[in-house]
Amino acid sequence: MQDIYITGGAMTAFGRHAGVLAPELAQQAILRALEDAGTTIDKIQAVYCANVFGGMILGQLVIRDLGMRGIPVYNIENACASGATGVHLARHALLAQQYDTVLVFGIEQLTALGGGTIPMQRNDSKTDLYATSGMVLPAVYAMRATRLLHERQASPRDLAAVAVKNRYHGSLNDLAQQRTETTVDEVLASRMIADPLTLMQCCPSQVDGAAAVVLSRQRPAGGRPVKILSSVVVSGLREQADDDILDAEITARAARQAYEQAGMGPGDVDVVELHDAFTIAELLYYEALGLAPHGEAISLLHSGATRLGGRVPVNPSGGLLAKGHPLGATGVAQMVEIMWHLQGRAGQRQVARARVGLTQCTGGGIAGVDHAASSVHLLGV
Repeated sequence: MQDIYITGGAMTAFGRHAGVLAPELAQQAILRALEDAGTTIDKIQAVYCANVFGGMILGQLVIRDLGMRGIPVYNIENACASGATGVHLARHALLAQQYDTVLVFGIEQLTALGGGTIPMQRNDSKTDLYATSGMVLPAVYAMRATRLLHERQASPRDLAAVAVKNRYHGSLNDLAQQRTETTVDEVLASRMIADPLTLMQCCPSQVDGAAAVVLSRQRPAGGRPVKILSSVVVSGLREQADDDILDAEITARAARQAYEQAGMGPGDVDVVELHDAFTIAELLYYEALGLAPHGEAISLLHSGATRLGGRVPVNPSGGLLAKGHPLGATGVAQMVEIMWHLQGRAGQRQVARARVGLTQCTGGGIAGVDHAASSVHLLGV
């Protein structure tokens, strides 16, 4: 199979961008990514725009003032997996030799929603039932956390330790929304959102941001070219009455396919950016991605293996918990972060000798299905 390269990437700071419109924010990331790739706008043959709440034809609005005229623009919405899905589709087009060089960007302005939980869809009887029952995402993940505490003889302090780790990583990232370290006691003392998940165990809902990557069939000259070793997007399975809510089946399935596609296994991965929308999610994904055997996620966390300096650092950017989670931008931003590590450009949070990185995004709680989408990518040099 032909190699597809990430020739450049960039992201804005994640946080509140008062007075900045979505197209402006996206353009900042796009222009920096083009500069990073050493290319120009006229070399881009297609554009993939990932966004959830920005409305129709956002991609066309973003590129209108950049001088990209008449090229195909694809607007992609796949919940939290939108950005990763955009990369997945762009890679397919490059492999099919439809284009030589394309641009993928993600943009979201969650501050426009005014805060609180992400609005739930209510477009059929089942989604309406879930919404009426209060099955917002914090509540769903709180149930998973409660089950984990019961089955694993764990304590809330184990959950809080994830936030402590990721806030430490975020303190080293100039682009993260949350840049202060914290303690387990401070995490547990923060406002309760959905028992046992406190405020600091939930990713911030007031965050804007954009990220962009340039993908090409052409190997970049010099440096450490980053290749997309595998790219997988899957959808969820219809729930059964006896489903295990601690079994992140959709992510485990995506990971198996990604490893097989790359001819690798979990032991080959040096650094991971995963979808830690809540502390419990990171623990579940340790096992789904094969980083820990079943039942050993908490032991892996406390061993220090997933902290910077450990065997396989997870979320060195600070993850969603510290860096922030502007939905459409997240999947692309994860790949920018991994690219920086593989090229030795991650500064004081650099993972030493990283050659293979993994990104994972799970998107969309949906009534009757474990999740709507999950995407796993492996990148390498």
